[in-house]
Amino acid sequence: MSLNKIGFIGLGLIGGSIAKKLHLLHPSLTIIATAGHIETIEEAYAEHLIANQTFCGMEDFTDCDYIFLCTPVQRNIEYLRQLKDVISPDCIITDVGSVKTEIHKEVTALGLEKNFIGGHPMAGSEKTGLSSASDSLLENAYYIITPTAETSPETLADFTELVTSLDAIPLVLDYELHDYATAAISHLPHIIAYSLVNLIKESDDAGETMKTIAAGGFKDITRIASSSPVMWENICLSNREQILKLIDAYVEMLLKTRKDIENKNEQALIDSFSSAKDYRDSITISPKGVLKNVYELYLDLLDEAGGIATVATILASNHLSIKNIGIIHNREFEDGVLRLELYDAEALEAAVELLKKHHYTIYER
Repeated sequence: MSLNKIGFIGLGLIGGSIAKKLHLLHPSLTIIATAGHIETIEEAYAEHLIANQTFCGMEDFTDCDYIFLCTPVQRNIEYLRQLKDVISPDCIITDVGSVKTEIHKEVTALGLEKNFIGGHPMAGSEKTGLSSASDSLLENAYYIITPTAETSPETLADFTELVTSLDAIPLVLDYELHDYATAAISHLPHIIAYSLVNLIKESDDAGETMKTIAAGGFKDITRIASSSPVMWENICLSNREQILKLIDAYVEMLLKTRKDIENKNEQALIDSFSSAKDYRDSITISPKGVLKNVYELYLDLLDEAGGIATVATILASNHLSIKNIGIIHNREFEDGVLRLELYDAEALEAAVELLKKHHYTIYER
């Protein structure tokens, strides 16, 4: 795979992290970028990350091998229209958005199917901007790739190789399947969490009894309701069709459970809860159960030989046992690459203090 010039439209957390990794891998690669704020361009130029000192016009992207669209979906679509008659025949435009159907439909309407491959790196944090970007952000994170009907096998192979070079885990999906899957495992849970918190808020008494006694289970299941309201408003409107399907399916399932409770159908309730428990327990990394305390921490870890072994050795040499350990591949709403679970609060506290002394960045829940 030969890379000469790559362009970025938007250079925040995700775009900036991809650019930094590519710059690390290919020091002679020409990277150009435009962004919403001149300060971002000046910062990137000062870091020798990009070649341009000021904003790029669309004509500056003419000879790029790849162009990464790293702005909100609607703005990405507008940039697609501007780039249509600018790019070279071999240029590949890709995006990093968490919703794919809308942009794929616009790609088809513009006749850009040979020049577009959708992308969704499943990594991120509550931090934003180029200053928070890291060349290791995508390590061991799933990077979903959504080709078009006209993406050639060779083009897909080249892009998959590029994603792999970022130390991410490529996963090729149909764009509609991607949107349905992410609506189910991410978008709907956020909507449920927001709705549940609002229900409790509106149902509480003047003395805030519910808020006062809210404990681990409620906090665990509603933690994601602390996510950005603006981001989730955008996601809901961009993935509207799939989210509405799943809301309807969820309401139907909730009504069935209501009926089973109303009819005192013990077996139906047992079967439903048992089925859910078995499936939940089968998920490789199970962060939090609503019925038990989990003593866990997350930490950043470079993808290098012996990295996990070093952490385990540090803890073991201080008589701290690890109950569970795992790499987080979907880190859009989780901090840290490595998840460690300890046996009790005392061990967790000791592990946090110890790992910080060894200069690891720790995130606690």
